[in-house]
Amino acid sequence: MDWRDLPPLTALRAFAALAETGSTVAAGDKLNVSHAAVSQQLKALEGHMGLALVNRSGRQLELSPEGRQLADALETGFGTIARAVAVLTGAEADRPLHIATTPMLASAWLMPQLGGFHTAFPGINLVLSTSPKVEPMDEGGIDVALRYGDGNWPGLESEPLFLSPMVVVAAPSLVGDTEFRCLDQLADYPWLMDAGLSEANNWLSGIGTLDKLSKGSIQLPGNLLLDGARDGQGIAVTIRAFSEKDIAAGRLRMLFESDTVKGYHIVTRPGVQRETVKTFLKWLRKCMRECFVPQ
Repeated sequence: MDWRDLPPLTALRAFAALAETGSTVAAGDKLNVSHAAVSQQLKALEGHMGLALVNRSGRQLELSPEGRQLADALETGFGTIARAVAVLTGAEADRPLHIATTPMLASAWLMPQLGGFHTAFPGINLVLSTSPKVEPMDEGGIDVALRYGDGNWPGLESEPLFLSPMVVVAAPSLVGDTEFRCLDQLADYPWLMDAGLSEANNWLSGIGTLDKLSKGSIQLPGNLLLDGARDGQGIAVTIRAFSEKDIAAGRLRMLFESDTVKGYHIVTRPGVQRETVKTFLKWLRKCMRECFVPQ
């Protein structure tokens, strides 16, 4: 489609404001125009497209399926434009770089490396958020997310940081040299669980093991999980890459390995990235190559 065939920009802006605020009055306030002007632009846009973008049958305006699809596209498009303008004009130059990741990745790998980043780039301020939840990457918020999964997050760009499966590990002092054929055989042992949600707990919940534990579990912060496993306090689930050295040294036994290889991905919004984001991503890739090559 030729860009010259697109509806007028003023009509698209009015509809985007209506979709965001939910009413013509609030949209008018946002754009500093009257609600009648917003209604007029909406009718013009519907006439241009030959589609009903709003359902007017109820007391409140609701977007039609076509309207929701257009609203999502406009949110992405206007967001990309706004970010490019901010990058090009330097409006976001002084904003701290906001990184979001999971507690497991932060404690097992990222935090020990950040000292090197600050030494190399003392002028870049970082904000680090740790949560297993997938937080929205809105404008002016999270710049880079390090997420565990298959790399598919609609509307966002991702590249593998490293891939590594989930593994079930335990100290030889706890399980000896017993051979286990299924996870159910481990139900009679104590388990160490990452407190709250985590990529490991999500995997366990998906295979139903948590419902079968007879000896219960000990919940503790994720950064203490492997320490407790090495001491023989319980069976733990972790990422194979984080336990490779312990397995090779005989401090831990790998009892089971997930059939599905997922991993951590660098996730960003599409479009132009500010210089601090580019610098961090370049450092992150180099740091990962130098630290280890996951199995």
